[in-house]
Amino acid sequence: MARTLHDADFTWLFLGFLVYGAVELVAGWRWQILLRVQGIQLGWIRLLGLLLIGVFFNFFIPGGTGGDIIKTFYLLKETPGKRTVALLSVLVDRLIGLIALVLFAGILTAANWHWLMSSATVSHCVWPALIILGSSFTGLHAVYIVTSRGWIHRLPARMPGREKLAELAMAYNLYGRKWRPSLAALGLSLLAHLGYIGVFYCTGQALAQDGVRIMPGFFQLCVILPLVNTLSAMPISVGGLGVREGLFQVFLHQLCSVRETDAVLISSTGYLLTFFWGLIGGALYLFYRPSDHRRLRDIKSEVAALEHTVAQEEMALETAERKKR
Repeated sequence: MARTLHDADFTWLFLGFLVYGAVELVAGWRWQILLRVQGIQLGWIRLLGLLLIGVFFNFFIPGGTGGDIIKTFYLLKETPGKRTVALLSVLVDRLIGLIALVLFAGILTAANWHWLMSSATVSHCVWPALIILGSSFTGLHAVYIVTSRGWIHRLPARMPGREKLAELAMAYNLYGRKWRPSLAALGLSLLAHLGYIGVFYCTGQALAQDGVRIMPGFFQLCVILPLVNTLSAMPISVGGLGVREGLFQVFLHQLCSVRETDAVLISSTGYLLTFFWGLIGGALYLFYRPSDHRRLRDIKSEVAALEHTVAQEEMALETAERKKR
């Protein structure tokens, strides 16, 4: 593995590094659209700084969404008086990314079903990913039904997740009628997914060594990576390390005839290219408003308190609307 990395084409690796930078730019554009829908104007430098800080923390908090908590906390400091919509913009940004992933994975998996099922080992990985994606999409649809029919306040007060449902309900109310910017954000999410896949394609090309090794094609990675990302995003490892490499071994070796050691190299090297951007985010964090830094425990507590307040506001508004009717 060390020898392969030593012989890698660093032009391709640098291109992969730039591609992931472009992915974050697209993500910033998407978030900017969602913020402007609610009248929040945040400069590009500040916004990209918050994004990269979120990327940094995603590498150290299991589950891949820990960076959202940090982004939310610092966005609240940037938008006094608009705390609710600032919080919901991060939530909707994540939801649109999830919907894009479900669409991307669902369409490509259906179109290449026989290829994916040609390996019994791969099929054992495909089904859990589809169950997770299907459950997520079903859950979002169920929340939409509960929201549109005004059932939030009828849910038992001690029901687990009741406040999160109310938070999602407010997000739907704020962004549901803004279909044009929401559709634009969805298109940018699909573009970001393609860019992320491009990072690992560049990694494979860098390690190909003039075609001596078999490497996956871009379309093959388009089919495989959404499933791999779904499984590696589960909060069972930090930054998906280990899980991602094991899945790359299974998918690329079984479906693309890539050597297992090369599959691990593609995964770990692609991860490093994104990690470099996380390190940039870490450097920005060190110089970002030092007086506002808090312990992670305190940050989570403050964001959780705001989420509770938003949920209570939504349920109160829904109850008032029902009484008017």
